[in-house]
Amino acid sequence: MRVKRSVTARARHKSTLAAAKGMQHNRTRSFRLAKQAVIRALQYAYRDRRNKKRTIRSLWITRINAAARENGTTYGKLISSLRASGVELDRKVLAELAVNDPKAFSSLVKSVSK
Repeated sequence: MRVKRSVTARARHKSTLAAAKGMQHNRTRSFRLAKQAVIRALQYAYRDRRNKKRTIRSLWITRINAAARENGTTYGKLISSLRASGVELDRKVLAELAVNDPKAFSSLVKSVSK
């Protein structure tokens, strides 16, 4: 018995073309080009969700270093003294303190550096 594929094929094509909406040129009209573009876009999205974490952490480190240097120390020395004194604040919290509450950050640096 012959299988007619029009309904499923059209549905698959429609969903792929919908995912390619907003792309340029024939990627929005041609299924073959749209499929390639969507696959590549999904690969980039997967990779960059992981890279985003890397860049955010680097931003935190930059902010902590800038605030630490204002208080007469460096990022590396601050982190090692935090570890030595048993303070378990992560870089996200330290960066938040450095930006939004500089007085608390400077008091933390003073208490740890002693």
